[in-house]
Amino acid sequence: MKTLILCILLLMPLGGHAGGLPASAAERLRVFADCAGRLSALEEQQRLFDGAASERTARLKTVFDDLITATLPDARQTGISGRTALHWQVSAKLAQAALLQSAVFGDRPARSARDRALADRYLASCHRLILGV
Repeated sequence: MKTLILCILLLMPLGGHAGGLPASAAERLRVFADCAGRLSALEEQQRLFDGAASERTARLKTVFDDLITATLPDARQTGISGRTALHWQVSAKLAQAALLQSAVFGDRPARSARDRALADRYLASCHRLILGV
């Protein structure tokens, strides 16, 4: 199943990324780790407000976890470790969580709106990878 998902992603054109999915395994791993981290932050926020949405997000995050697992062996051949991938994932999660926190709980409306738009844009790029929309 993991291989099938990876093959589908490699063959489908991606509107959100200039030129499509990155060519190198290390760059693909970075994209997948970033998305897994972003979705993890979203899932945690959704648990506070919308349990059903958090379950859908968790399922989508699992797809990215599978893509990380499928991509990691090739990325390791270029010197990228699992620890590096985890660092990318955690960094993306923290950044996304900060945007979401500002968007929901911020006391400066203009900044909150900007952070919401940015958080949404990052998440949309992840959705396009899997859903093509």
